[in-house]
Amino acid sequence: MDKEEIKKLNLAFGENLRKIRDSKKISLLQLSYNCSIDESKISKIEHGRFNIKLSTVFELAKGLDISPEKLLHFPFEQEM
Repeated sequence: MDKEEIKKLNLAFGENLRKIRDSKKISLLQLSYNCSIDESKISKIEHGRFNIKLSTVFELAKGLDISPEKLLHFPFEQEM
């Protein structure tokens, strides 16, 4: 993947994270408490400004009380 594709991927993941968090009516602060990830880091993830590790996906899923698969299920078209 090139830098542009990674940027698009991060944006798509972040948008999905925010949609799920909003649908559960969980604030950034509450999610931060639920998963022990700094509130500002979660905000950066939601805005696509942070390239996260797989372990962070699992921690966010735990904090949202969902499966990690739900965080990774979002539309993304990779350029070939």
